[in-house]
Amino acid sequence: MMPKRTILVVDDHPIMRVGVRQLILAEWPDAEILEATTIAQALTLGQPAALDVVVLDLSLPDATGTEGASRILRALKGVPVLVLSLNAESAYAARLLQMGVSGYLPKDRAGDELVSALHRLLSGGRYVTAAMADHLLGLLSGQTPNQLPHEQLSAQEHRVMLLIAAGRTPAEIADIMHLSVKTVGTYRARILEKAGWKNNTDLTKYCVQHGLTDPV
Repeated sequence: MMPKRTILVVDDHPIMRVGVRQLILAEWPDAEILEATTIAQALTLGQPAALDVVVLDLSLPDATGTEGASRILRALKGVPVLVLSLNAESAYAARLLQMGVSGYLPKDRAGDELVSALHRLLSGGRYVTAAMADHLLGLLSGQTPNQLPHEQLSAQEHRVMLLIAAGRTPAEIADIMHLSVKTVGTYRARILEKAGWKNNTDLTKYCVQHGLTDPV
């Protein structure tokens, strides 16, 4: 007999939540599904000991880019997190996996692969799509040729880049990431040096061109 599963779904789109719920209940009919539309709400619903897995959309009203995943990972330590994202870029998935999420699934593959991904996470594994796997492994090993500038950044640098592109001030970034303003400045300098950008304007233009600015 399969154990009863408790799954937290964090997504502010009602249609997406309904679809995810239906897929889960078709596989685990007695699953308890908790739903939240923001990170703040999710943290009032979920306690690590009671949750088996979190299904997390990154496009939320109170979180930008990887910020939501970071908050969930800190608050719900030990609970596997499956990110659903409109962004199918392997480099973005790599950053989140480096941060500690257990799986990454583009939303256009959710209908076909969500149940498989959840089975993998529930058994203690990790999950990405087959199409993403080869390139992702290259990124994680540092062996992918012709890396784009943002693919050369560390996980922390990548997060600072996204927050700068989103218009956050150094003080706001420091508060979000629990760093000093000086450390944020150091990260910014490293980012500009690695990527060859002159200023925040260059950084932001690049992120817009590569679809990295909006929460995904």
